Amino acid sequence: MKATIDWQNALQFRGTADSGHVVTIDGPPDIGGENAGFRPMEMMLLSIGGCSAMDVMHILKKSRQDVTDCRIEVEGQRAETEPKVFTDIHLRFIVSGHDLSEKHVARAVQLSAEKYCSASIMLAASVNITHEHVVEPA
Repeated sequence: MKATIDWQNALQFRGTADSGHVVTIDGPPDIGGENAGFRPMEMMLLSIGGCSAMDVMHILKKSRQDVTDCRIEVEGQRAETEPKVFTDIHLRFIVSGHDLSEKHVARAVQLSAEKYCSASIMLAASVNITHEHVVEPA
């Protein structure tokens, strides 16, 4: 797996992955950026959220749960001094569907956190990562 980061201007970069997809990375104006893309640390939260979301949906599909919506809210707390690493990350899964089993949703979130989500498991070595889930009717 490879990615390429190409400088565009000021603090703006274009990131391209093996899949061919492109993302814009930029900084805020107060440090010389143009606010034209994601901040690198925002992408870390999106990575852990996206990885976990795919796991949970895949597990729920395999367990034949009738999911109509899945939203993951990811919140990160950063250290106050440099390097401003994440100290805590919380993922909140809001899963909607018809006759969803709370037990199945809880198990899917747990399996993602403990076994399948590479991003979460990698970061857990240095970040306190917590999870919660909410099951809502469709």
